[in-house]
Amino acid sequence: MNGADTAWIIVATALVLFMTLPGLALFYGGLVRARNVLSVFMHCYAIACLMSVLWLVAGYSIAFGGGTSGIWGGLDRMFLNGVTADSLSGTLPEVLFFAFQMTFAIITPALIVGAYVERVGFGFVLLFSSLWMLLCYAPVVHWVWGGGFLADGGIFGDVGVRDFAGGIVVHETAGLAALIIAIFLGPRKNQTTPPHNPGFVMIGAAMLWVGWFGFNGGSQLAADGGAAMALTVTHISAATASLTWGLWERIKYGKTSLVGVVTGTIAGLASITPASGFVGPIEALIIGAVAGILCQEAVNLIRNKVKIDDTLDVFAVHGVGGIFGTIMIAVFGAGAWAAQLGSLVIVGVFTTVVTVVLILIVKAITPLRVSEETEVNGLDLEVHGERAYDMSS
Repeated sequence: MNGADTAWIIVATALVLFMTLPGLALFYGGLVRARNVLSVFMHCYAIACLMSVLWLVAGYSIAFGGGTSGIWGGLDRMFLNGVTADSLSGTLPEVLFFAFQMTFAIITPALIVGAYVERVGFGFVLLFSSLWMLLCYAPVVHWVWGGGFLADGGIFGDVGVRDFAGGIVVHETAGLAALIIAIFLGPRKNQTTPPHNPGFVMIGAAMLWVGWFGFNGGSQLAADGGAAMALTVTHISAATASLTWGLWERIKYGKTSLVGVVTGTIAGLASITPASGFVGPIEALIIGAVAGILCQEAVNLIRNKVKIDDTLDVFAVHGVGGIFGTIMIAVFGAGAWAAQLGSLVIVGVFTTVVTVVLILIVKAITPLRVSEETEVNGLDLEVHGERAYDMSS
């Protein structure tokens, strides 16, 4: 065990959890109507709790168990079977590696929340998120990070896919799942109400930005120069994408919005995520500069031209950003084109099929969408019996 590595990953684990609670909750919560903010908080909080337990029960074993099929890790590490305080994963205590990866298993289904807020059934959120994490996310983790068939020595030969911190594993899977759920749900009754609290959005985005240092820097799994470079390029990409998003808004609409600039931040963070361990500051500058415009145009395409109500633009920002960053690894010569593109296609098809099947199964058990009356009155009071604000004022 390396003490410095262990200390850094303990910090990184806390930072990644901080991304969901409270970062993502505030970012998403500020973007919805006031009568739905508590439901968004509830979705993020409940998912964090439920995924933690399921990761212990079986998720970690499916992703990082000792299976040799290349498809899944098996069930040998269910409930952390055989893992003690002295067990090692590289230079880290294995229980710490488990905890660090658990925070990724929390935020990935939590990202999907942004697609279905203001109209989804709470029971559906819990059951779908649970099954999706175990049957979609955890297997993909094994394929890419757990020595599975997309990794080095797999179907792409000695050099497998390069995905440092989750462009494919996190952002492509969550983005595609979000888009598919949005299609099944159909649009909200009211799509014209602006975000009720842009201040929440900015605070949440700022927390995500800080937490992302653990997300990307921690994925080095060591306290070394690689972690420092990953942290640095993460910051550069986020800052650059914020600026280009705001500039593009100014050119197109004559004004630069706070919500737009901080959404650009998230686009830059999502785009650099897969490449953060393989590029330097100049490449990060390029990735961020393109991401701020590319993801904004993806928002316009999905929302205004294709007319899919992916409420908080999960696919356009996270999905498109993660896919773009994964491709840029090959563009900059840090990965093989076949492995990068092939893995995107394989994981994309798998995610689409699993997500569609799970939606059909879960909505047969519990309603996918709330009633029209509940949607109009707001999920906070109708579903959870609570209110964040006096709606009469």
